[in-house]
Amino acid sequence: MSDTQTDPESTRDTDRTRDTLDTSTMQWVSALVAIAGLGLVAYPFVFESTDAAVWNDTMLGTAVFLLAGYNFYRLSKNRLASTGAAALAALLGIAALASPTFVEMGSDDLATATMAGGLVVTVLAAYNAYANNRASAPDRSAART
Repeated sequence: MSDTQTDPESTRDTDRTRDTLDTSTMQWVSALVAIAGLGLVAYPFVFESTDAAVWNDTMLGTAVFLLAGYNFYRLSKNRLASTGAAALAALLGIAALASPTFVEMGSDDLATATMAGGLVVTVLAAYNAYANNRASAPDRSAART
C-alpha cells in the first residue's frame, strides 16, 4: 500500500481541462449538418444533373442526414453526440466536396452547390466531433468509455 495522499488541487485542475458542453448549442450544429445533408439530396433535382450525380448526391446526403439526425437525437436526450458519427459525416462532406472532380455532374451550378454543401457539412461535422470529443459528459448521462 502506498502512503501517498491524493492532492485535491490536482483533481480540480484535471476537471478544468475538460470542457462542459452546451448540448442545446450542439443540437443546432447537428441540425444544420442534417439540413445540409438534405440540401445535398435536393441539389440534383433543382439543377441539371446526370444519373451519376443524382446517385452520388442522394447517397451522400442521405448518409449525412442520418448521421447528423442520430447526433441530434442523442443531444436532445442530454447526452454527448457520437464522435464517430460526426467524424464519418465530416468524411462524407469531404467526399461531397471532392465528388465533382470524379463524377460528371451535368452542370456547373450543381457542381458548385455540391461542393458548397460538402464544405458546410465538413466544417460543421468536424467541429461537432471535436467539441464532443473534448467535452465532459453532462450530469445526467452515462460516462463515456
